[in-house]
Amino acid sequence: MMSMIIKAGQIITNSSRNETLRGHAVVVKNGRISGIVPEKNIHVTGADEIVDASGCVLIPGFIQTHIHLCQTLFRGLADDLELLDWLRKKIFPFEAAHDDCSMYASAMIGIAELIRSGTTTILDMGSIGFEEEIIRAIGETGLRAFVGKAMMDVNDAYPKLKEPTKESLRSTRDLAERWHDSYDGRIKYAAAPRFVLSCTETLMKGAYEMVSDSDGMLYHTHASESKGEVQAVRERWKMENIEFLHSIGVLSRKSCLAHCIHLNENEMQILQDTQSNVTHCPSSNLKLGSGIAKIPSLLQRGINVSLGADGAPCNNNLNMFQEMRLTALLQKPIHGPTIISPKTVFEMATIGGAKALGLEEEIGSIEIGKKADIVLLNLQRLWNPIDDRGDLYSSIVYSCEPENVDSVMVEGKWLYQKKVFTGMEEQEVMRHAKKELNQLLTRIS
Repeated sequence: MMSMIIKAGQIITNSSRNETLRGHAVVVKNGRISGIVPEKNIHVTGADEIVDASGCVLIPGFIQTHIHLCQTLFRGLADDLELLDWLRKKIFPFEAAHDDCSMYASAMIGIAELIRSGTTTILDMGSIGFEEEIIRAIGETGLRAFVGKAMMDVNDAYPKLKEPTKESLRSTRDLAERWHDSYDGRIKYAAAPRFVLSCTETLMKGAYEMVSDSDGMLYHTHASESKGEVQAVRERWKMENIEFLHSIGVLSRKSCLAHCIHLNENEMQILQDTQSNVTHCPSSNLKLGSGIAKIPSLLQRGINVSLGADGAPCNNNLNMFQEMRLTALLQKPIHGPTIISPKTVFEMATIGGAKALGLEEEIGSIEIGKKADIVLLNLQRLWNPIDDRGDLYSSIVYSCEPENVDSVMVEGKWLYQKKVFTGMEEQEVMRHAKKELNQLLTRIS
């Protein structure tokens, strides 16, 4: 049993007691937090590793609940387009051109960026093929994740990227049976019908049946992202997006819905009644011109809202600090400067994500018994407040960048320590990604 003592300058526990501790240390044993004690009470005898992080703030790792690792290679290649055109003209053709090598490279460079900026857990939606390569990359690098191939049996925009309904359900079930709870439980499965316009009712309901019959699987889809999408759903099903999803019985605490921008009052009531989870993706929503989600209204109803960067080509980065900052700022011109506090946003990025994934008893806060998913932040940088008596949440949400991340741990193992990756070679990941992107673009042309 490995043991470690991490001495931190300050600790944001994120617990129900809302404690921020000074002069304490976190004790990690066998991948879990076994103690949080004042430094003067530390007994170091027998510790395998003692980490002096007295110049850092220790926080729970960030949890991003909507990511597309399969798209990371396409960063900068799909700009200035509305959602449906973005998919039809760029993303669907790019995804269809993937092979196993390019998919693995896309996942690896995305994972490296996520870890470097303090994300320890993701909910990822892949493409139709080569999902095993995404899982392999996540497994090798040590990230925690829910994964799932994108399910599409309708695609009028790009018919090459779809599959028969029975095949989509069969392959999803096979992947779930093989990979759910794999890598010692660090990787779990989420059935992922892409969105209403790319799926038949049979597919969406069949995917949910797998989830409802399972232990710990999730249902992951997009909903009400753009006005064009909402109008197309309305024309096809004669109802609003969330209303349709509710009518076919796929909304519950196991449902994670990305975006949810264009909602009416009835749809918000449905989300509240079904305890469905909303993933807010502010950078993506702005870049695609999709709109500004009604986050204050969702929070006031008690709907769980978490954060995600979405895919790299609609962002163009995977940086949780940016998502937090925008989440806080976007609502202020509409509702006033006090509408969402930095603390609320920080909780959306941590324990809110854990709740969306059904893992709030395991991750999302620094508490005894929880998994040791930990990030150390160095707030002694030029762009941070000089006086450390200021509000920590404010400094993290409004001032921090990936450069503030000193070290990242998942389940007691350092993935990034003192600004160095422990399980991958950064330059090799970049070299491989560039090579595979060039070959993918050649396949398209």
